[in-house]
Amino acid sequence: LLQIITLSSAAQKVAFFETKGNILTSYLGGALAVMVGVYTAGGISGAHMNPAFSLAMCLIKQFPWWKFPIFVVVQTLASFISAGAVYILYYDAIWHYSNGTLTVSGPRETASIFATYPADCVSIANGFLDQVIGTGVLIVGVMGLMDTRNKAVPKGLEPVVVALLVLSIECSMGANCGCPLNPARDLGPRLFTYVAGWGPEVFRWVEGRGRGGD
Repeated sequence: LLQIITLSSAAQKVAFFETKGNILTSYLGGALAVMVGVYTAGGISGAHMNPAFSLAMCLIKQFPWWKFPIFVVVQTLASFISAGAVYILYYDAIWHYSNGTLTVSGPRETASIFATYPADCVSIANGFLDQVIGTGVLIVGVMGLMDTRNKAVPKGLEPVVVALLVLSIECSMGANCGCPLNPARDLGPRLFTYVAGWGPEVFRWVEGRGRGGD
């Protein structure tokens, strides 16, 4: 998760007024970060970086239920710590961009560096459906790649294919809510921004955020 959050390019895109990146570089950085994360943790934990994936593995009896809450806590904690690493790395740029005020909405909001927020036009119901479909597509795609009855991906290239799947989902479904797809990846950094100065607004569905979710 440290790889996913620190390499996702959102901070560079936002804090430098989109002169050092754009939505495409953010999507590409995020997808490549997933690839690096899978290569890094695949042999250790099976690359369980997403509670939705861990839950799916439990449901098909390929992962013990007793480990599920432990993995969710660790995934969320790792995301929290990783958000802190991004904050330290871009501390000066964040404060310069925000004019010294950490906000969730408005033209100089910086909360979307860490977590995803909905576009101005998206309702709660539509946002919920967006994430159910997006995460569902991700899990079905990954399960399909794991199915030995399907055409096998060349050994060692599985993380690359997963990254391409993530990139495809981001490019096609990212406009509504920023395409978090990973509950721990979103909740951990949201908790960090809450305690780091952005306040309780990080948990509210705020309309008219200015830039919207990315």
